[in-house]
Amino acid sequence: MQEMKLPTLKKIDPNKPKKKKILLLSDDMRMHSGIATMSREFVLGTVDQFDWVQLGAAVKHPDEGKIFDISSDVQKETGCNDASVKIYASSGYGNPQVLQQLLNVEKPDAILHFTDPRFWGWLYQIEHSVRQHIPLMYYNIWDDLPYPDWNEPYYESCDLIMNISRQTQNIVKNVLQKYPKPDWAVRWVPHGVNSNKFYPIDKDHVEQKELQAFEKNLKRDKEYDFIILWNNRNIRRKQPGDVILAYKDFCDKLSKEEAAKCLLLMHTQITDQNGTDLMAVKNRICPKYNVVFSDNAVDTKTLNYYYNIADVTLNIASNEGFGISWCESLHAGTPIINNVTGGLQDGCRFSDDTGKWIEFSTDFPTNHAGTYTDHANWVKPVFPSNRSLQGSPMTPYIFDDRVNFRDVANAIHEWYMMDKEPRDACGMAGHDWVNGDESNMSAKGMSKMMADCINTCLASWTPRKKFTMYKIEQPVINEEVGII
Repeated sequence: MQEMKLPTLKKIDPNKPKKKKILLLSDDMRMHSGIATMSREFVLGTVDQFDWVQLGAAVKHPDEGKIFDISSDVQKETGCNDASVKIYASSGYGNPQVLQQLLNVEKPDAILHFTDPRFWGWLYQIEHSVRQHIPLMYYNIWDDLPYPDWNEPYYESCDLIMNISRQTQNIVKNVLQKYPKPDWAVRWVPHGVNSNKFYPIDKDHVEQKELQAFEKNLKRDKEYDFIILWNNRNIRRKQPGDVILAYKDFCDKLSKEEAAKCLLLMHTQITDQNGTDLMAVKNRICPKYNVVFSDNAVDTKTLNYYYNIADVTLNIASNEGFGISWCESLHAGTPIINNVTGGLQDGCRFSDDTGKWIEFSTDFPTNHAGTYTDHANWVKPVFPSNRSLQGSPMTPYIFDDRVNFRDVANAIHEWYMMDKEPRDACGMAGHDWVNGDESNMSAKGMSKMMADCINTCLASWTPRKKFTMYKIEQPVINEEVGII
């Protein structure tokens, strides 16, 4: 008689406390937006502490109405044998009925939402029925000043607000002066990049030959001494046209032979209804200099190759909550150029007279005017040349901090004039910093800080019984691109 083989059972530690379950409202973590990418990283980084259920949003979700249990895949990727992650696919950003169903079925211990709060405006209209039972937490991405007092209902309605930049943290504290929260409830939790996906590839690295072959194919047998990478979406606030203008101005100052060995690599959509026709701009403004467009979606391995090939990465967005490309670049050991606005300031690591990383306050809400000029050696900061006040019915006002393209060209030239060895050393200093304890801008660091914040909130939170009812309007969402 053949012996019956019993299945292998998962070992359960009887002394291990049951994990809390968090309901995440954000872009579907399987997608490629910045919100989705960061959602995936902090979920994967905290599955040892929390079970996760996501209402995975997309403007037109191809899997609308389907439920995906990706626990086994997450277990393989993270090595956490009891990881539990489930995704409810949703077209748009949900509604009260969907939330109520999820609350009844999944019974989460807390709700965390992540992106512009207006996308989840309906959530704040029913927060009185949510926060009597579980805490409401928010991962805040707000970009810039003036202090958005009209965000007060959103901020006041949350039990925990984690902020992606140090400026954003200060913004929340100032908006909530009438309803101050304890220190644990308004925290700085920067975005973090996965160090296993973005890293330096030096001459002794196992991927060096593969990188060389990739670089040769990209260059199409041309010899380039200096490569500038711009990895952003083609939208107006990212200033893609000004990037090309700056590159032209930079090349104009070089000899014909020097300019021929420079390349601007733009990883973006060539055309976008919310941006411009970059090929038309290139052909009209910069016809005689080398510009290459990479407009296909690429995996993280390829993107890491882009950063390693580049000599410098550029981000001159006129307002930016964080700007993940500069952080990815530093993880790869490549130095940067940043506009001094919003969360881009964090990447500059401006210091005061004592060498301490600057803090923001009511009296000093931003360094855009150059109050402090001492900065880290891995960055060439470009200060805005003008500020204009932009707005819409849903976003009444926000500063647009625009740089002068000639200032950007000068910053590019500074990196160009530096020998490769010291320039690479600056990039590696940035690599060490984003992976260090001061910045916590690795996926591991972000996940640890977020877990600490969530655990503190769960331990400190008490049900809220008295509420101020706010009338909060829903934004008009562009069906094609999902923005206001």
